[in-house]
Amino acid sequence: MSVAEFNVALFAIGGLIVSLSLVAGLVHEKVYVLSEPMAAVGLGVVIGPLGLGVFELSTFGDPFPIVEQFARLTVGLAVMGAALRLPPGYIREHVPAMAAILLPGMVAMWLVSSALASLFLAVSLPVAALIGAIVTPTDPVLAGTIVTGGTAERFIPEPIRDVLTAESGANDGLAYPLVFAPILFVEHAPGRALREWLVGTVLWEVGSAVVIGAAVGAAAGWIERESRKRAFLERASVLTVTVALTFAVLGGAKLVGSEGILAAFVAGLLFNRFVDAGDRADEQQVQETVLRLFTFPVFVLFGTVLPVEAWVALGPAGVGLVAGVLCCRRLPMVVVFRRFVPSIEGRGADLFAAWFGPVGIAALYYATVAHRTVGDGTVWPAATLVIAGSVLVHGLTATPLTRIYGRSLGRDRGNERSDGGRPDLGGE
Repeated sequence: MSVAEFNVALFAIGGLIVSLSLVAGLVHEKVYVLSEPMAAVGLGVVIGPLGLGVFELSTFGDPFPIVEQFARLTVGLAVMGAALRLPPGYIREHVPAMAAILLPGMVAMWLVSSALASLFLAVSLPVAALIGAIVTPTDPVLAGTIVTGGTAERFIPEPIRDVLTAESGANDGLAYPLVFAPILFVEHAPGRALREWLVGTVLWEVGSAVVIGAAVGAAAGWIERESRKRAFLERASVLTVTVALTFAVLGGAKLVGSEGILAAFVAGLLFNRFVDAGDRADEQQVQETVLRLFTFPVFVLFGTVLPVEAWVALGPAGVGLVAGVLCCRRLPMVVVFRRFVPSIEGRGADLFAAWFGPVGIAALYYATVAHRTVGDGTVWPAATLVIAGSVLVHGLTATPLTRIYGRSLGRDRGNERSDGGRPDLGGE
């Protein structure tokens, strides 16, 4: 391992976070053509093999496990943060709407994305289904930049912010069985693959994730609430609970062969249900701050491993795949939002909610898993190209479309805050 390259990464990432944090209001309010994820990916390109070559992840070992684990931690923190942002009991009170979004809506997005991969790429049906599954989930990291912060609070109605937060938190873990279905069919005969998917993936890995997350989250929230009543808590210790809970659930679930990301989201929901309201607000702020410290590095790492040569080899088919996924993948959600989500109402609400379903770090995590398990040479470049396209397109459109949508609802109160432009990574 090169100490010099590690110091380059510390200097570059730390400098980027400091710079963007100190001028966040100016960037968010005035510079619509540059989002913070775009800046982080750009920094990775500049310092990585595609640019100056002063930082190469391969010097620390195989890049894929490093990216996979960093992405897993970042998504875990993001889904816990999403759970804490939701009103307590939100999922329980909106069961029909969430069921429509997470079952037919999500499956439809998978089918559309898989069909597009099959149309544009010369791959087998299982590989097309795998690529489609990887890019299906709404990324909680990028979605957080859209639904949090001053601009979001001013221009986006709270029901839309809540439903996008809930969707992005839940469907990252629920994408797990969609990703592993084609993986198993690639690795095994159809009969065995179906058995392993139903019993191993759905019943055990997903089912146990819900049980583990619910039990651990409820217990942690109840203990903290009771400790608060008995004055057993200290402020510094309280502020570390949800971050530590995220890591504990991610690691513990993995040790028993369960799905850690879904477990983390469920743990956050149950913790949110039991904990004291004042502690919840403080812990949410700390959770979002720590998430921010993970988000910048993972996007920088992404920028250093972009497979540009493989993208070029995809040719026009790659461009068609990105355009098709970004424009068509969420079309089924227009129908879902319009018919089954009563909280989404008002002119253009369904279109707004359907457009902002970005592909990001969750897809990056699943892409590394697929690369490790399947090894198909098309999956990694196709998935990363869609991720890069989403970072670019959603980064460019988030603030302008948010403002246009809010003003169409008459929500422009004419009191623009100096710090409230583009929603911040991880909220405020």
